[in-house]
Amino acid sequence: MEPFQKYDGIVCPLDRANVDTDQIIPKQFLKRIERQGFGQFLFYNWRFQDDGTTNEQFILNQPQYKDSSILVAGENFGCGSSREHAPWSLLDYGFKVVIATSFADIFYNNCLKVGLLPVKLQQSEVDTLLENAKQPNYRLFVHLEEQTVTDEQGFKASFSIDPYRKEMLLNGWDEISLTLQYDDQIKRYETREEELRWELSPRT
Repeated sequence: MEPFQKYDGIVCPLDRANVDTDQIIPKQFLKRIERQGFGQFLFYNWRFQDDGTTNEQFILNQPQYKDSSILVAGENFGCGSSREHAPWSLLDYGFKVVIATSFADIFYNNCLKVGLLPVKLQQSEVDTLLENAKQPNYRLFVHLEEQTVTDEQGFKASFSIDPYRKEMLLNGWDEISLTLQYDDQIKRYETREEELRWELSPRT
């Protein structure tokens, strides 16, 4: 997982509340076991018509948002079933930050585990961002160390994040890489356990 410290990107405004994980990544696309390859199916039922053609009305299909990497959405983003594929698909599509007033707890934690930063802001702040993002190439600057979101027009907001999760993101650690930091201690423990079993085993 890559370290997340500072990031700036074009904003896509998804002015919808209660976006659930089945809307983020429909269930028929959950057959892969690796994290890659899900971006093409992100918001599939909104991005495409029933006949497979592109839905030009959907926000992500509009030209000014094709290079967006920061998503701003309504409350309760990521609700529904607890599929970890939802943050995988957002990250694989190219999003690095998702901003909303609230998130489903499991979705929020799954984002942090894969390096996708979920940011909770106040409703008035989200409303401002949704309006500003109607401008072409509207960018936000996210500073994880300072826990701030800013733009070039004077907007500034602060957000909270668990210190443990913050450190994990800043260093690019997931649970596996964090465990591997204690590899020497683990090996010493396993060696000692083997020695104890040998010492206590009955002799013939």
